[in-house]
Amino acid sequence: MTKKVLEIPADHPMFAATHGGYESYGYSPAVRAGNLLFIAGEVGFRPDGSIPESVAEQTEVALERTREILRLQGLTMADLVEVVSYHVNLKETVDEFLPVKARYTERPFPAWSIIGVEALALAQLKIEIRSVAVFPEGK
Repeated sequence: MTKKVLEIPADHPMFAATHGGYESYGYSPAVRAGNLLFIAGEVGFRPDGSIPESVAEQTEVALERTREILRLQGLTMADLVEVVSYHVNLKETVDEFLPVKARYTERPFPAWSIIGVEALALAQLKIEIRSVAVFPEGK
């Protein structure tokens, strides 16, 4: 099986402020292997590089970044088959997270695991979302 790394242009408006992180931290934003697209953990970095304070807005930004990666590959949120979200202070944040998640998902829902963690890469980050999507046959 071959794999192909998704290259996001350095000047992409949604990712320009954080694009250097791919090289600095040695990871790809997404990798296609066969008919699956593995999307690295997305966090709430706004296009200007700032991080919102609220869990709801961080969730929205992370899911918008995920949606844009899918769009760049000709996919949509409906093509997600697995999602894992990591939450700092899960018990305190899940109620703010769930309504935002509901706006981005529809039946049939992807498999979704919600995991509480002690910390993420930066102290301001409260949520990280990684996902796997499937390409339709022939795409």
